[in-house]
Amino acid sequence: MQVHHILKSKADDGVVTVPPDALVSDAAKLLAERRIGTVVISEDGSVALGILSERDIVKHLAANGAACLDAKVSEYMTSKLQTTHRDEEADSVLKRMTEGRFRHMPVIEDGTLVGLITIGDVVKARLSELAMEKSALEGMIMGY
Repeated sequence: MQVHHILKSKADDGVVTVPPDALVSDAAKLLAERRIGTVVISEDGSVALGILSERDIVKHLAANGAACLDAKVSEYMTSKLQTTHRDEEADSVLKRMTEGRFRHMPVIEDGTLVGLITIGDVVKARLSELAMEKSALEGMIMGY
């Protein structure tokens, strides 16, 4: 299964972005309101400059106290992005996410942000794929 299959199966294919000068408190509010785990940092919604997750916010909150909430997201974002493209295999993405210990990966095509996948999206797609394989094997064994 490839990344584009995962993107098609998502209920919401939009990516939530915030500009680099947005406050961490505003990003945290957005994460809570949308019930999501990360925002992509982008000036225009199409070029990913970085990513800020709830884990990043908690880490900086623990280190710097509530003052970090008044900082710009650009100060705390991860700027060395791990990205994928539509044709990458899901197993490869899952391996990179697991080894890198991160849960969100922007999907980039020709320098443009086209989606965001989570480790949950990849696991769900892989489980669906395994269920189909199981059903096919059972059908072969039963002679269907």
